[in-house]
Amino acid sequence: MPHVKPRQIVIDTDPGIDDAIGILLALASPEFSIAGVTTVAGNIGIDTTTRNAGRLLAFAGRHDIPVVTGAAAPLSRPGPEPLNLHGKDGIGGVALPAPVRQPENQPAVEWLAELLLKEPAGAVDVFALGPLTNIAHLVLDKPDAAKRIGRIIAMGGVVYEPGNVGPRSEFNLWADPEAADVVLSSGLPLVLVPLDVTRRVRATRDFTATLSASGKPLASMVADLIESYFETSTHQESRPLHDPCVMLFALAPELFRLEDLRLSVSTGPAEEAGALTIGERGTPVQVATSVDGPAALDLLARTLTSF
Repeated sequence: MPHVKPRQIVIDTDPGIDDAIGILLALASPEFSIAGVTTVAGNIGIDTTTRNAGRLLAFAGRHDIPVVTGAAAPLSRPGPEPLNLHGKDGIGGVALPAPVRQPENQPAVEWLAELLLKEPAGAVDVFALGPLTNIAHLVLDKPDAAKRIGRIIAMGGVVYEPGNVGPRSEFNLWADPEAADVVLSSGLPLVLVPLDVTRRVRATRDFTATLSASGKPLASMVADLIESYFETSTHQESRPLHDPCVMLFALAPELFRLEDLRLSVSTGPAEEAGALTIGERGTPVQVATSVDGPAALDLLARTLTSF
């Protein structure tokens, strides 16, 4: 089989337990070359999300990958309260080393723009695991650079099912609906991976036991992170792995069904903020609408236990 050059990616993230799992999956995947990790406030404040990104890279021994601090607040409205689901430290209290490398001095949008302008057009993909604030700032402030993104794969939104922070809203889009509106209406190549899909990639305690039994450090850490989810819940037999679905889609798009939908984002009051509507006035977006959940979990386990 011919050698395939790894795809260059930037992970835009607000770690977050499931963000952390997605980052570790990307680190374990030879298909990706991670140019940097940009952070955004979301699950918890920007200082903590930035520190958590550095801690994850320190754990994996990847001091070569820069962490770049991004937006501390949404484009035009107050930021959400931190999610108790992820604990005070954002990653469920799981033990990680302190960051070895300090965050870059440059703001995330400037750093990302420089990277995109330096690399060939279309050569860098963005994996968006949190609110879309950084990418919206890039679109608004550095449009020539934004147009050079190969593809954005974003975990966010809900299409046909109930939301998780409102009747029709998912957290990432709800946290900064104006940013989501900017990104979706920009016309940039975008694949949206909504709750309709991510709720079907569910880890059980048997799954975490398999990861732990492998003895592989990244797999064991992911098992600990998933177990921390169980510890914050009661009477739950499984937990959805939302953000890792971005990496899983990039690795094996054949496991997902894509629909071309015309979507618009509500920027209204809190209850409707971030809600997606299908209609002729919307922007064409590729949306993952179903997934082979067991196969996706198997791919996650195989990747982590082979690293």
